[in-house]
Amino acid sequence: MIHRLLEDTVKDKLNKGKAIILMGARQVGKTTLVKELFKGSDEMIWLNGDELDVQNLFENISSTRLKYIFGNKKYVVIDEAQRIKDVGLKLKLITDELPEVQLIATGSSSFDLANQVNEPLTGRKWEYKMYPISFTEMVMHHGLLDEKRLIPHRLVYGYYPDVVNNPGNEKEILKQLSDSYLYKDILMWEQIKKPEKLLKLLQAIAFQIGNQVSYSELGQISGLDSKTVEKYIILLEQCFVIFRLGSFSRNLRNELKNSKKIYFYDNGIRNAIIADFSLAENRHDIGALWENYIISERQKKLEYDVLWRNSWFWRTKDQSEIDYIEEGDGQIHTFEFKWNPSAKYKIPKQFLENYVGSTFSVVTPDNMEDFLL
Repeated sequence: MIHRLLEDTVKDKLNKGKAIILMGARQVGKTTLVKELFKGSDEMIWLNGDELDVQNLFENISSTRLKYIFGNKKYVVIDEAQRIKDVGLKLKLITDELPEVQLIATGSSSFDLANQVNEPLTGRKWEYKMYPISFTEMVMHHGLLDEKRLIPHRLVYGYYPDVVNNPGNEKEILKQLSDSYLYKDILMWEQIKKPEKLLKLLQAIAFQIGNQVSYSELGQISGLDSKTVEKYIILLEQCFVIFRLGSFSRNLRNELKNSKKIYFYDNGIRNAIIADFSLAENRHDIGALWENYIISERQKKLEYDVLWRNSWFWRTKDQSEIDYIEEGDGQIHTFEFKWNPSAKYKIPKQFLENYVGSTFSVVTPDNMEDFLL
């Protein structure tokens, strides 16, 4: 099972004169996707940035030496490129001096890769984010009916490729992912001295999905000061483990203006962190799991379909709330997420009166395809 949506996008950008940068968490399938693109081809050279000799190779590299290294290869892939020092300048050198080469770089941490390539490769790159397999891709794989039947399973185990491809071994795979691979780049970062506090922070976040978070409260739980909590959250976001939603605020004095919610890109990782793989039907946190799942899947859709939207939640001081808001092309669309299709919800009158013309939908397992496909 590979990422068909992104594979088609990347394939379309080959040989267009720009570098292709592919970013996403470790183990989401970046390497598999790129290898699939060049399956059976002898025109590609593969360099793994995690390997010390590859890092050393780029220490004092020149375009002349690169020509000898690449030879007559048409495609150059640098996997985990963030591990190479000053990688942005090295990628610029290849792009500028070897225009006949199609460069593809992958990375699992945007605090290293994206920050380093943005300025040197301005106007010289296509940049894409890759996530665990999406609902849409699974529907393409085996149909809408089969995938909807599997939603309770996805709420617990998520969509990491190894998890999807190895039914029966989900717990073991997710434990390995959450123990090592996922935080490799964060733990290598020189200022992370106490990984056990990072895990406590992740557990605290995991128990609060769907709720507003306070950095000071998270700090008290994890034994960190609030500034360190914010720094770690930014790093976790840049390694594609979690993402934040801010609060929507325009007109009303009692709207919460600086609040945040934090979600995981994958439900399986969230459940692995709190060591809870109990069946969806028996869970007290099923509403939070559904909210995390549906919002993370929506983020994949926005990215892969290149839809320009701002994403928010909304809440007032008197506890009126809306789960999710999208704003784009001058329109405001609001959504409430309910695991139980028969659950009742009424959009706050205060919101309707102040944001005239906004639309409202309730998303349940019955109609989720309207929101995600």
